[in-house]
This record gives sequence, C-alpha cells and structure tokens, in this order.
Amino acid sequence: MELRQLEYFVAVAEEANFTRAALRVHISQSGISAQIRQLEHDLGAALIDRSTRTARLTAAGEAALVHARATLAAAAGVRDAVDAVNQLVRGRLVVGMVTACTVTGLFDALATFHGAHPGVDVSLLEDNSDHLVERVRSGDIDLALVGTATTPPDGLEAFPIIKERLVAAVPPNHPLIGRTSVTLAELCDHAIVCMPAGTGIRTVFDQACAVSDIRPNIALQASAPDTVADLALRGLGVAILSESMAAGFDELTALVLEDVEIPAVLALVWKSAARPALRELVRHTRRAFAEAEAEAEATQLPALR
Repeated sequence: MELRQLEYFVAVAEEANFTRAALRVHISQSGISAQIRQLEHDLGAALIDRSTRTARLTAAGEAALVHARATLAAAAGVRDAVDAVNQLVRGRLVVGMVTACTVTGLFDALATFHGAHPGVDVSLLEDNSDHLVERVRSGDIDLALVGTATTPPDGLEAFPIIKERLVAAVPPNHPLIGRTSVTLAELCDHAIVCMPAGTGIRTVFDQACAVSDIRPNIALQASAPDTVADLALRGLGVAILSESMAAGFDELTALVLEDVEIPAVLALVWKSAARPALRELVRHTRRAFAEAEAEAEATQLPALR
C-alpha cells in the first residue's frame, strides 16, 4: 500500500468518476485504475463498485475512506512539521479567483512567490465567489480571491482588498440620465443587467432588495463586469456594478444606489495558514497588495496638490 494509491482512491471517492479523478491528480485514467486495483488487491477487497457509470464506494470502500483521508492528512502533517523546523517551503497550493477578475495584485504575488519558492506547485482556477468560499472551507482550495458582502465569511480568515458601494450604471440617453442617485424601487421600472448569483456584487444587491421587499427585473446576467457594462451600453438594461468597475467605462454614468448601504468587498480568504507554503503565499499577497495601494496613492498625489 502506497500513499499515492490512497490519494488516488480518495480522489475517485470524492469525484465519483475515474476520469475526473485522473484529471485532479494529473495522471491517466488507466493509470489511476491500475493503482486502485493494486490497492484493492493488497487489501483483499473491492473498494469501488464499477457496475454503473458513477464510481460508487463499496461497504469496504466506505470503511477505508475515513482512514485513507486520515493517513494522507497525517503524512502532510509530517511534511509540514519538518518544513516548519527547517524553514523550507514545498508542496502544492490551489489558489482560487473569482471569474473574470483582473486584480493584478494577486498575479504579482503569485509571480514573486514562485520566484522565491519554485519547489511549490501552484494551481490557479476560477469560479464564482460562493463556490470558492465553500471550497476553501472544505480544504479543496488553499487561498481564494472572492467577492463577498461580509468580511470575513464565517469560519475563514480574510484580508480585505477593496470595499466599495454598488452603483447603477446607465448609458447615454437613458431615462435616468441627469440624476446622481436612484432608489431600488425606482430601478424596478427598468431592466437590470447584473452578475449571476454566487458573486459578491450580486449577493449585496439581492440582500438589499430582500430587505426592501423589492423584486428587480433581472433581464440579463454575465460573469464578467466588462460584459455587464457592454450590455448596458447597448441599451439592454441598467448595469449593477461596483464604483471602480463602473469608473472604467466613460460612456456609462454611475448613479448612487441610495438604499444600498452594504458594501461589496473583494477579499483574500483562507481557512488556516498553518502550512508553511500557504503562510508564505499569504505574506506575499499582503505585500503585493500593500505595494499596489501605495503606488496608486503616489500617482494620485500630484492631482491633490
């Protein structure tokens, strides 16, 4: 019995599919199948029921899964303990990022971290904020950049990066042009273009509407803020964006949402920074965003004089 076989077994159990499990652990499907068959041979029992399209655990597999996870966790703990003593950083980190995010501070942090610790394998994936938060809680993702209405989300540590209000962005010749603010009730008379459920901005907007017992007319949804803005510019609705997002589109006019007090927050979240590799990555991300903020403030100084 080998640790890699236990890792493959846990992957198949969690994915309920040999193909997805093989992609997750970066080997071929035939390779993962062969290793699990060898594990079953060593244990003298079938762990996976292969009679259907879904890979299901047998009774023996259910019993083995708890111990397989504990064994892998213990092995990782041994490595982390030694790394902590020797001040070495190695292993694998999974980093999540809200879909269509273009915050360069995270990319800068990943670049400097990779340069300092090339022995760490870093994977980057995109998803909506709700899914990312849950995957950080489950341990599937180590660190994630998410949009949220609360900081930190329950059970997680967080480093807020941006906190700003939502706005209603309208194109030229829209009936709301000429105003500086609008209420949620007034928005009900217009089609809305916004980001999908599960994103931080949509969560803030939905919560505010629920408090006021308002049901907005969500005409179109798009994951990327640029797409939301483009749809609004084409006259398909009022875009719900953050202040900084709307500021990137000169043709849109941003109106303050008078009765939305909850800010949209962009934050880094993680469950625990006990692992040396994750602790180092958190340190790099804090420094990268602090430097980016200082640079932004420096560029604004001439205009303030």
